This record gives sequence, structure tokens and C-alpha cells, in this order.
Amino acid sequence: MSTEELSTGELRQEQQFIDGLYARLDQLRGEAEELVQGSFAQRGNGLQARVEREVTVAERSGELAALNSVESGLCFGRLDFGSAEGGATHHIGRTGIRRDDAERTPLLVDWRAPVARPFYLATGHTPMGLRRRRHLTTRGRTVTALHDEILDLGDTTRTGHEDPSGDAVLLAALNSARTGRMADIVQTIQAEQDRIIRAPHRGVLVVEGGPGTGKTAVALHRAAYLLYAHREQLARRAVLIVGPNPAFLGYIGDVLPSLGETGVLLATTGELFPGVTATGTDTPEAAVVKGRAGMADVLARVVREQQTVPDDGLEIPHEQWTLHLERAIAEDARHQARTTKLPHNLARPHFGRYVLDALTAQLADRIGREPYEAIAEELGEEIPEGNILSAADIEQLGKEIAANPDVTAAIDGLWPELTPQQLVSDFLADPGTRLSAEDAAAVRREDGAWTPADVPLLDEAAALLGQDDHAARAAAVREYEERVAYAQGVLDVSYGSRTYEFEDLDDEESEVLSAHDLIDAERFAERHDEADHRSAAQRAAADRTWAFGHIIVDEAQELSAMAWRLLMRRCPTHSMTLVGDPAQTGDAAGCGSWQEILDPYVGDRYEHTRLGVNYRTPAEIMELAAQVMRASDPSFEPPSSVRSTGVPPWTRQTTAEDLPRAVADAVAQARASVEAGGRLAVVAPAALLPALAEALPQASCGTEPDLTAPVVLLAPHQAKGLEFDTVIVAEPDLIGSGSPRGTGDLYVALTRATQRLGLVHTEPLSFARSVTPA
Repeated sequence: MSTEELSTGELRQEQQFIDGLYARLDQLRGEAEELVQGSFAQRGNGLQARVEREVTVAERSGELAALNSVESGLCFGRLDFGSAEGGATHHIGRTGIRRDDAERTPLLVDWRAPVARPFYLATGHTPMGLRRRRHLTTRGRTVTALHDEILDLGDTTRTGHEDPSGDAVLLAALNSARTGRMADIVQTIQAEQDRIIRAPHRGVLVVEGGPGTGKTAVALHRAAYLLYAHREQLARRAVLIVGPNPAFLGYIGDVLPSLGETGVLLATTGELFPGVTATGTDTPEAAVVKGRAGMADVLARVVREQQTVPDDGLEIPHEQWTLHLERAIAEDARHQARTTKLPHNLARPHFGRYVLDALTAQLADRIGREPYEAIAEELGEEIPEGNILSAADIEQLGKEIAANPDVTAAIDGLWPELTPQQLVSDFLADPGTRLSAEDAAAVRREDGAWTPADVPLLDEAAALLGQDDHAARAAAVREYEERVAYAQGVLDVSYGSRTYEFEDLDDEESEVLSAHDLIDAERFAERHDEADHRSAAQRAAADRTWAFGHIIVDEAQELSAMAWRLLMRRCPTHSMTLVGDPAQTGDAAGCGSWQEILDPYVGDRYEHTRLGVNYRTPAEIMELAAQVMRASDPSFEPPSSVRSTGVPPWTRQTTAEDLPRAVADAVAQARASVEAGGRLAVVAPAALLPALAEALPQASCGTEPDLTAPVVLLAPHQAKGLEFDTVIVAEPDLIGSGSPRGTGDLYVALTRATQRLGLVHTEPLSFARSVTPA
């Protein structure tokens, strides 16, 4: 048989398998959809019937969404084990699918299953039992190409689809046009990436890697793997993925759904305080001050300052008497409340109780002893001990004092109940002497929208204040007792209405079972509770105190010390995956080093690994970017690029007046050479964006630009984690000198391109030694 005939036969065979696989997928989707529609059609108007419908609909809708999400590229690989005559064969795909038979035979193996691991790790030196590894390329439901890697060198069988290097699929993915949305790498995961993806999820795992090393993709696939391997635990506690900005979250938003996972919460740190939307912008100076770890102590001092005592005491009218709330009483009450170690709002009832007890004792002493004193003075006798009030009298007196609004107002004034928003906004409006004059001027703000740097302060304030939910819990108890009482009434009616049947044969009484025979009032009431059908991720987003099962942080080096305090509270077990590159730190408030981030929480008890291969950036562009870093660190070594395009970066010098037009011309020329469907980005200093936006009306820009647009205009911090076919950097030296960490911003800007890079500038470049003039 000729090579061409072999090749055609193999394609036909795989197409038959794919056809059968999609037929099974359609069948499963149809069954799930029928169950959803059937649940909607169920009869019954009672609460129990409605709850059962909602549970079924939620579960089946989730299954249907997962099945729909894996449509594209459902199957991408095949593993042939053992000999050609009798070895096992497994097809690998985005999810696991079983046949519709009694044994539920696996039809498609989930890429996360242990049996699929040789697809990513096997080599000719360590074949892991594999004879052949096949990559399937599909378009829609059609097989378009096969690539076979022979791992058993003793196997002489050939298919006509052999790939001697084994890199054809990877290179095709790297060279494909970008779409404005990150694609999964499930078909091309490399061995070093696979080891990180499948690493144990306990403790902190730090994944460091330069531009283009796939840090983000690895983090997302790790989330999918952990949800597969620890489904019961993590589905209940949820996984949180933290990204640097909303544009980045939109960019990666399709990856996990394409892997069949839809229950993960994606958020920026500015979105992690329920009820607050951080739309404001801080100056770099303000962000630095707000992000310092010392702000935790400052806020703790602000809270303590709210716990005051009167300098000269307070006189409080109470009926015909005057109560004296002396400074000593308030100081003792404050001391007693603080020794509880409870947050401010939770300690407040202890303060109030001590004050009420002291005022009650004061008034009881006056009321109960005055008659003795008057009689003793008249009779000239010694004043006896005690007073005429009984314990019940004193208790009633205490209730009357507690109901006095003037007493309540006095307690509220000395130990007020506070909200995080109120505390932080008051502090920012008047930092006072809690900060240096320079720092106070940087953060002072009378009003305005909350900023991302405010959110960790709000979270810190919430932790310091706590929430006194005694009233809410008491109301819930009362409501529950009312529902139990109502349920008991229903059961009593059922018992009173019981009926009997008599059997003719033995003339014995036979009672018919009713509701009161099967259930008690408490369980009857619980069956009618309103069920919460939100996913764990949805509930976590609305609950500041939620403890996540695992947290993944991308661009971790950018987060401030206060932001890390917030995240550590969200995951008390410190089960985290942190990915980033200290060399790319651009945020002035960013910690920038793993030791600085983790030392306060886990010391050196974390695992550190490094990704050293650059899959995105061509060698020509990477060498230019490395020149930027070597200017300050001569020993800097960038990650190794796996490919070279033969197209060096170009540069074009112009005047300041002509810069917008020159950038627009460069964009027009570059668009002509961008592969169909590709994407182009212009990265420029923030101060230049308005003028460039006017010159590029077709470009998408703003706080949340549309990354699927053909041309996107970005500030350097917005470009983090993104990639485009072509990138044009305007005024690169201004980016590099625009902030204390501008070098990191420039390094980021220069490493976003997968094919071509151009520089437009007004002054000779300070760093480029080998750039082609255009």
C-alpha cells in the first residue's frame, strides 16, 4: 500500500471516530436538554415542588453548558500503547465521554486523567509505554490533519503522517493569527508546563517565568486540573483567579469554559469587596501609600481612636434623676471591651453592657440608700449596709436605663457602630497626623469613586470592625420558631382529621398513615426553607468572608502588601498558585519579590519553579527587549525563544507634532501585512493616549477596550498578559522613564508581539542598538 493510500486511510479512520464521538456528544446534550425542559414542565405549585424543579434545572443546565463548551476541538489526540498488534488505544480530549453501554466504556479520555499524562510527558528516551502519539487537528467536526510521533523506535509501521520533530502542532499554534481572546493550550502543553499543572494543590506554589513562557495558560489549566482532581472539595469552596485588570480577565475568559469548567470566579482585587465597584483612579503616589503594609497599623489606630472616653464625664437625664457617666467608668468599660480581642463592632455590646451595669449600680445605690440615709440621720443612728431594692428591682431598673435614648446616644458617641466605607472615607478625607504630611497629601480625598487601591483598605477595615449580627440572628431564630409553630399547627390539623379503615376479615382497626406519622414539625418546616441555588463562585462573590479552596494569582508581582493581606484572608489554608515575573513589575505599589510577598504569611515554606522557554516572542524581538533590562542589570538573561521569524523590529523617528500621524501611518502599513484575522496593538504612555485615540478612530481604547477589535490602543499596564500579532510602541523611552518602575512597563510593552514589533519615537532611542530603521 502506498504512503498516500495509508495517509488517506488513517484520515478516514479518524474521521469515522470523530463522527461517532460527536454523535454521542449530541446525544448527551439532547438528554440534558430534555431533562431541563422536563423539569420546567413538572407540575406542582408548592414550595417543595418549586425547589425540586430549581435544583434539577440548575444541575442539568450546568451539565448542558459544560457539554456545549467543549464542542470546538473536542478530541485532539490519540495514544497507542504496547505493540501494533494488540496494544491499547485511547483518544484524548477536552472532557471525558463514555459509551452508551452497560459497562459505560470510555470513549474519550479527559486530558486531566492519569492515563492521558503520557500525551504530555512521554519522550523517545522515556516513552512511558507509548508506541505512538498522535495529534489530531480539526476544523469544526472535520479532521484536517494528523501528526504522529514514533516513540518506540523498534516499531516499523508507518501511517504517512509522521512528524519527525514532533513540533509541527506547537509551531502551528504559535504562528496562528491572534483573535483577541486567549486560546487554551490543552493540545500543546509541554512537559515543564504539565508538571506545574498537576502539582499538588496544598500550600503555595510560585511559578516564575518571563514573557511568553505560558504562565497564564499554565495557571488556567491548573485551575481546570485541580477542579477535576479535587472536584468535591473545590467545587464546594470554589477557585478564585485574580487578574491585573478587567481587560485581562476578558482576554482569558473563554479558556476555562472551553475546558468544560464554568464555576470559577475571575476577579481583580478591585472587585473583591462586595457592594463596592472600584472605578476611580489613584495617582501612583497615592497607590504606593495605600498599598504599604503599614496601612494595616494605621487603620487599626483609626479604629481605636473611635473608642473614646469623656474628658469630664457625661451627665445623662433619666426620669427625675441625673446619671453620671464618669471618665473612670468609660475607661473601665473600654478596657473590658478591648480585652475581649473582638473586632470593634463585636466588642461594642461588651462596652455598652459594662456602662449600663455601672449606671444601674449607681442609680440603684442612690435609690436604695437614700431612704436609709434620711431615716438614719433623723434618728441619729449609723447608716446600715445595703439598700431596700431587691435583685428583681435592680434588674428592672437596668432595663429602664437601657431603654433610655439618651443613654443609648451616649454609648453610641463613645463607641459608635461603624461601617468599613464610613471609616475609610473619613480617614481619606482627613488623614490627620497618622501619616506624614507628604503621604497625607497624596491620599487625601474628600469624595470620589472608590479606587482599586481602596479595596484592600476596605477589607482591612471590615476585618477590624467586624459585623454585629446579633439582631439578624435573633430575627432568624424568631422566624424559624414561627415556621416550626406553623408546621406544628398543620400537623395538629392533620392528626385531628385522621381517618380509619376497617378490615372485614379480622375486624381490626387499621390506621391510615398521614403527615403527622412521618415527620415532626422541625423537619417539616426545614423542607420549606428557601434553597440557595447559586453556584459556589456566585455565593463567594457576594460574601467577603468566603474561604476559597484555592486561589490563583496572575501577575502576582504587581499586588501591593495590603492586597496580599486581603487575599490571604480569603484563603486561610494558603492553598495558592502565584504566577508572575518580578522583572515585569510595573505597579509602583507592587511587592516585586516573592520573599517580600510571602515572608509574612508562610516564610520560606513555599515551592518555587521557573518556566524558561518563551513560546510567544520571536528571538529577534526578545533580544531587543533584553537590551532594556540589561541597561540596569547586565547579567539579565531572558527566556529562550523557541522560534525565529527572520523579521527584526523596526524603528521610525518623527517630531512631537507629527507623532500621532506617524503612528497612524505605521498602523495602516502594518495592517496591510498582518495575517487575515490577526490583531494589532499600539502601546503608548498614558499621557499620549487621547491624542493617539483621535488619530486612530478605528482603535478600541478606554478602561475596558475590546481586544477582539483589529486595532487596540493600550497603556503599558493594560497590556500585561496580552499578546498580539503586531505591536507598535509609541515613545518607548517615555514609557521607560515615566515611573519608578518604568523599565518593567517598557519590557512588557516590547514583549507583547508574536510576529512583528515597531517603535515610533521623537528622540534617539536610549536602548536599541540593533533596530532596523523604517
